[in-house]
Amino acid sequence: MKKLAELLVCFLHPLAVVLMWIDLATRTDMGRGRKVVWAVFALIPLVPFLYVLTGGELW
Repeated sequence: MKKLAELLVCFLHPLAVVLMWIDLATRTDMGRGRKVVWAVFALIPLVPFLYVLTGGELW
């Protein structure tokens, strides 16, 4: 049951990406290049899934 809950939490990634993009769009302390790099890396949803499925625990 715990593993199922952890996998469901991983599906919150798209919401986190959108919130991150909004934050990046409003930041003035970063250059355009750094913002683009962060925006691209935010698209990688593989990391939380791999962490949970390979035995890592979120809590």
